[in-house]
Amino acid sequence: TQGAEKLTRKNTDALAEVAKTYGAGGLPVVKYQGGEFATGVAKFVEPIKNELVEALSLEDGDIVMFGVGSYRVACTALGEVRQAVAKKLELIPEESFRGLWVIDFPMFDWNEDAGRWVSEHHPFTAPLESHIDTLESDPGNCLSSGYDLVINGAEVAGGSIRIHKPEVQAKVFGLLGMSNEEAEDKFGFLLNALRFGAPPHGGVAFGLDRLVMMMIGTDNIRDVIAFPKTQTGADLMCEAPGLADPNQLAELGIIMREPACAKEQE
Repeated sequence: TQGAEKLTRKNTDALAEVAKTYGAGGLPVVKYQGGEFATGVAKFVEPIKNELVEALSLEDGDIVMFGVGSYRVACTALGEVRQAVAKKLELIPEESFRGLWVIDFPMFDWNEDAGRWVSEHHPFTAPLESHIDTLESDPGNCLSSGYDLVINGAEVAGGSIRIHKPEVQAKVFGLLGMSNEEAEDKFGFLLNALRFGAPPHGGVAFGLDRLVMMMIGTDNIRDVIAFPKTQTGADLMCEAPGLADPNQLAELGIIMREPACAKEQE
């Protein structure tokens, strides 16, 4: 990293906290000086020094930071650390807008706790046409037709091509652990609609507040929201939340009960 000499131990400790915020176990670092690794976890990476130097095209004075965690956690954490370093070293040109489309999202992620696949986007996103054959045989490597628009590292829009074939939608529900009965019970209206014939369709939704944030140069989304909430969820403009009339609650079928702890204190 150009300018790595400006990163002090205090800075790298702060960056480690950034990494931990995104699930990483830490942020081990080493410095490359005089053809050798120094400080941090230098002795642990010495056996692979040559491979690291070549793979990362290291130059004298560079700092190497390692993500601790699963591949996905490490990538997410290091991505945030990368942006934090760029801001610290003032590597991001002011008033510059650079965008890109992120495509080829995985269809599914394996949830260890639930012991099943879960949708990366939502269960109605279509797989790529070229990946339909791998939907059931290799769901972990099946790519979706989802897409995000990212500007200056922030997502400002997202969308997907939707599933329009009932047999594909049924396969996706099955991979998510739904039985045929459960799928019909929860989404029978959708499956029936698809059976009557739906054309390929999709869309994209923009986060206009994010775009306005970039335009005016703020990092606080509350600066561009007409009626922002406070940290406690209060709306100062509307003086909400307020007292609810019993008739209003009854109309909505809401019953208020005292917390069990309150009764015990009495």
